[in-house]
Amino acid sequence: MKMNEQHMSGSMQQSLTDYKTAMGEFQKKMPVFGKKFNEFTEQCFQSDSLTQKEKQMIALGISIHAQDEYCMIYHTKGALDQGATEENLLEVVSVAAAFGGGAALSQGITVVQQCIDEFGGQTH
Repeated sequence: MKMNEQHMSGSMQQSLTDYKTAMGEFQKKMPVFGKKFNEFTEQCFQSDSLTQKEKQMIALGISIHAQDEYCMIYHTKGALDQGATEENLLEVVSVAAAFGGGAALSQGITVVQQCIDEFGGQTH
């Protein structure tokens, strides 16, 4: 099943759960790599000169451009959890579209909007 087909039959939360389950299984099979990867990415997303919200939005823009739907879901939720608004996220979609053209726009306006709707973008 392709990711877009899964979205039509499931939820964004289920996609996140599927990703986390698969990552857990991967870490059991590749514990050193999994641990190092998680340590590295956790460090990358710590607040420094950029806030965690800004870093999540940067990651979202890169995910849209790369058309990586699991990362779009993960980083849209991450940005919402850090206080990003729907307007912030749609601005990220716009910037990604400027670099990625139609493909980035089509992914951004569908997957990101679904995440905003499901994860409650109006409450932040």
